[in-house]
Amino acid sequence: MIYDFHTHTFLTDGINSPIELIRCAYVNGYKCIAITDHASYGNIDEIIAKVKKDCRLGSKYWDIIAIAGVELTHIPENSINDMAKYAKEQKAEIVIVHGETIVEPVETGTNKQAVNSKYVDILAHPGFITPEEAEIAAKNDIYIEITRRAGHSLSNGHVARIGTDAGVKFLINSDAHSHSDLYKKGLQEKIALAAGLSKEQAKNIIEENFLKFLKKIGH
Repeated sequence: MIYDFHTHTFLTDGINSPIELIRCAYVNGYKCIAITDHASYGNIDEIIAKVKKDCRLGSKYWDIIAIAGVELTHIPENSINDMAKYAKEQKAEIVIVHGETIVEPVETGTNKQAVNSKYVDILAHPGFITPEEAEIAAKNDIYIEITRRAGHSLSNGHVARIGTDAGVKFLINSDAHSHSDLYKKGLQEKIALAAGLSKEQAKNIIEENFLKFLKKIGH
């Protein structure tokens, strides 16, 4: 079964509607999908309200856990903690921070602010994450993403090495912007192995971390 905690819809820069993406995930063999569109103060309320409706609909009629969240994207690094707190207050089940990927101009300091916030669940595609940032993430139980997304995935090897040394918990997410980006059986393991993780580590992520993360967010 496939668990994927980072995807996007046409509510921001994706292609599919939330319910359409949930349906495609279900057909692909997903057990769980999180819809986490790009957000800031200007659209957090609207995104959470709209996505929650389709998540409830999909979970009611299909055997899939559909979760409404947000990805805080390109926001001032000093606003991260307060905005993540606000997103949780608006009932976002997952708060992701768009990390310091090497292919976009994310503000320096974003990674550090994210891993220091008790309201953040996942730091996505953190680029050249430092050992200090990884150690803080491990201490604060903030999960670090290994990604399928083109461009962002260029630093997967660095993220895997630094994160492993620090003892972080990894998730293997798709960062899907279309149904065609969703995982199919076996691909998450290949993404992990391509990042330099061992077969044992990949198995641990797929069989244990996904379930631990669900428990962390209250499922």
